[in-house]
Amino acid sequence: MEEYIDISEDLAYRLDKDDVLSKYRERFYIPEDTVYLDGNSLGLLSKGAEDWLLKVKDEWRDLGIRGWTEGEVPWFFMAETLGEMISDLVGAKKEEVIATGTTTVNIHSLVSTLFEPEEGRDKILADELNFPSDIYALEGILEMKKLDPKSHLKLVPSEDGYLLDEERIVEMMTDDVCLVHLPSVLYRSGQLLDIEYLTKEAHARDMIIGFDCSHSVGAAPHKLHDWGVDYAMWCSYKYLNGGPGSTAFLFLNEKHFHKEPRMKGWFGYEKEKQFDLRLDFVHEKSAGGWQISSPAILNSAPLIGSLKIICEAGIENMWMKSKHITSYFVELVEELLVQYGFSIVSPLEPEMRSSHVALRHDKGETIGQLLRKKGFVPDFRPPNILRIAFAPLYNSYCDAWKTVMAIKEIMDSHEYDEHQKYKDLVT
Repeated sequence: MEEYIDISEDLAYRLDKDDVLSKYRERFYIPEDTVYLDGNSLGLLSKGAEDWLLKVKDEWRDLGIRGWTEGEVPWFFMAETLGEMISDLVGAKKEEVIATGTTTVNIHSLVSTLFEPEEGRDKILADELNFPSDIYALEGILEMKKLDPKSHLKLVPSEDGYLLDEERIVEMMTDDVCLVHLPSVLYRSGQLLDIEYLTKEAHARDMIIGFDCSHSVGAAPHKLHDWGVDYAMWCSYKYLNGGPGSTAFLFLNEKHFHKEPRMKGWFGYEKEKQFDLRLDFVHEKSAGGWQISSPAILNSAPLIGSLKIICEAGIENMWMKSKHITSYFVELVEELLVQYGFSIVSPLEPEMRSSHVALRHDKGETIGQLLRKKGFVPDFRPPNILRIAFAPLYNSYCDAWKTVMAIKEIMDSHEYDEHQKYKDLVT
């Protein structure tokens, strides 16, 4: 980890001045008088995303149904266009990625196809720290295959409740496991797993392996094809800044294109014959074959503008800043906040975490609510975790410095003793 040591605001200003990505901040709408630290839950609106949303809205108004073929990006091919745009960011061939559905729907679509249990080899390996929706989906898939999740879903335990031991994951890749499903990043702690290593180990045991990359795509580079990952999916409303409920993505390694999708739908039909409307299903031999329903065009349009900005900025530059700014924040916390009972549960090695830092404190929920009153927007994850995210394109080093100083002010003034904690519906 780089050592900054200097805790003055002057250093934060100097770091911002030297930041090659600082020019992109002005291309986003940052809420007035706000330090926005929640880009790992919902990324901010960019002017490019707004332009494309309005453009497609106008196409709907002016072209009606002709927009499917006459839009600037024809709606009929928007899913493929977005897949091609993001393919380099995730290290995939353009045919291996498609914009479609939601993260959980894509888990169902991919895993229901690739999980082919046999006698004595009929278990799914996941982990107890994964986002609950992934676990719900895996349980549902097992139940549809007449298997009891209590005995057929193996969950890798965590020793501390925040991090996973990758060696322990490999140890649990036993002969009874057919498929491994893991997050690329643990959503609470921000731990970034070694996808290449885990994929190699799974394949050495003849297992299918896939990853939910919702907390890594748009923050860190990937090489999904070269690493041999079988499948992956991710949302687009976090670091990809696609907007609330924006269309998700799925990746399917080309070696699986021949397999028959288990969740079939008309948009997965062979593209050139889709409107022949035949009853015999013949799927497109690409990731597009795993589409189910008509694409949500208005939910996809902002992604064109967002991905243009990300591709222009460069994912390697974004990854470099992510590591630098979180390291800077970690040092400030260690220097100024540990004395108040804060601890960092994220990995301290920059290469092993995504773009947020998880702070643990017994009064974490109250402190988060007081920060919001002061114009800071972090988020809270039960029971005691404040997540502070730094989106590389619009967060600044001054944001990091101001956040630590605001927390220190709350602790020094004992505001948390008088604050009446309330229940947030969305944390």
